[in-house]
Amino acid sequence: MSQLPPTSAFAPTPDPLTPDRDITHAHFQAGDTVVVLKGMASGELWGDAMRVVAPSWHTPTDEDGWRLRDATGGAQSYVTAHPRYLVHLSRRCPDCLIYLRAMEDALFTRFADRDELIDCGWYTTTALGQLVHIADIRSGR
Repeated sequence: MSQLPPTSAFAPTPDPLTPDRDITHAHFQAGDTVVVLKGMASGELWGDAMRVVAPSWHTPTDEDGWRLRDATGGAQSYVTAHPRYLVHLSRRCPDCLIYLRAMEDALFTRFADRDELIDCGWYTTTALGQLVHIADIRSGR
């Protein structure tokens, strides 16, 4: 009986929720603090916290997005992201809480036995400063 080869450490973890998440542009407002979930660390979700700055066009998805500012700076302090990538940190909204719980369930069962920081590899930043989900890249949007 043959076994499948182990998954590469560099292969993205499948994201069963974000590509199908239905969040409108109006869900977020300028000034909201949000997080872009990227993986798990010691049994908890982690990601990049940012502040919503202004509406923007998100070319990879052909939909309205949000311009985000990363308060910690880095190589690029501003990016544009599709609303479905974002989760409220500044308020407890039901839609974001449901998404958080579902994402915790999906990732915890997969990574419960690992303590290190796990970046699931779901996002990349384009040359135009747009945060793009791997599902958007593959679909050719």
